[in-house]
Amino acid sequence: MKKANLSMSVMVGCMILMITGWAFTQDWPQWRGPNRDGKVSGFTAPQEWPKELTQKWRTPVGLGDSTPALVGNKIYVFARQGEEEVTLCLDADSGKELWKDKYKAQAVTGPPSRHPGPRSSPAVADGKVVTIGVGGVFSCLDATTGKLVWRKDPFPKIVPQFFTAMSPIIVDGMAIAHLGGQDNGAVIGYDLTTGDEKWRWADEGPEYASPALLTVEGTKQIVTLTEKSVVGIGLADGKLLWQLPFAPERRAYNAATPIVDGPTVIYTGAGRGIKAVKIEKQADGFDAKELWSNPEIAPQFNTPVLKDGLLFGLSNRGNLFCVSSRSGQTAWIDQTQRDRGGFTSIVDTGSVLLALPSNSELIVIKPNDKEFTELALIKVSDTPTYAHPVIAGNRIFIKDQETVTMWTID
Repeated sequence: MKKANLSMSVMVGCMILMITGWAFTQDWPQWRGPNRDGKVSGFTAPQEWPKELTQKWRTPVGLGDSTPALVGNKIYVFARQGEEEVTLCLDADSGKELWKDKYKAQAVTGPPSRHPGPRSSPAVADGKVVTIGVGGVFSCLDATTGKLVWRKDPFPKIVPQFFTAMSPIIVDGMAIAHLGGQDNGAVIGYDLTTGDEKWRWADEGPEYASPALLTVEGTKQIVTLTEKSVVGIGLADGKLLWQLPFAPERRAYNAATPIVDGPTVIYTGAGRGIKAVKIEKQADGFDAKELWSNPEIAPQFNTPVLKDGLLFGLSNRGNLFCVSSRSGQTAWIDQTQRDRGGFTSIVDTGSVLLALPSNSELIVIKPNDKEFTELALIKVSDTPTYAHPVIAGNRIFIKDQETVTMWTID
């Protein structure tokens, strides 16, 4: 009888582990993950990659390029349905809709109308989910119920040339966004609970980049690319701490998120290459000291991922590359003549990198500084993808043109 009870206990324990195992995987609560650095934890790559993934569910959600957020067992999706922008909360196990918020969205006209859905990815923290629509409407919802907490539109109908694209950041009880348009915009910090404006830096308008968090000698800073510069803004009061000129040239844009590595900030833009500066505390404030500049490679819309002293990214010419983050020297450039669509999101899962171009062919890459090494190529959608893959355990969530699909690696 004791052996039977022991066997039953083991079986129950195994079932509990199987059922709850996904709950211990890492959340993806905002743009580029928990630390806005494109890194995934808790992922174990298979010894041999399958030619196909296993589809568990697929849910129509609407148009958009926004990356979903995963918190616990809920997926938060921001998309466009008809004339409305909608925030959907889905059950991560089944894809079933749990709640929905909607409001009438600004029409997307001209060349950008090929992408009428939101580009900005939601952020989830402290029981709230915040979103920014194509017209710059900033919303905060209760993450459990979907009830509207507050909604702001500080620059009505004023947007960048290709509409609002930056993704908000939540830090220390504030929801922060760069809103407005050319020569008329501001980085604004809102109280997450009340929606009250805490501070505003209004010297420059936004382009398409999203901010990152930097801490130097105890001072927290919001680092972002503006329409003409890269800046560090004090989190506590919104005051400018340092600023470097970085104006786009010709048909270039400030679209990539700054990469933070300790006190070092790495930023990039087409026509201007990749640059690294060290932010140092001075007696009268902060100074940005240039460490290196690589004019050879220039990502446009894609933010490289930093892994073990190496930057992996996609250039504005559509080539995957590897650059040393310590010296700025180019390690390799992939010359494969393959149409990847010009947009590629890259995440660091530990032993491998996963790159997802807009052609929806997931590329498994062995990270090294010797050469480009492709381990697998797996089709994950029949329509274009502009969002990051969201990875939790053996699950991969893909937002394509109009749906979210949950795949598993079996």
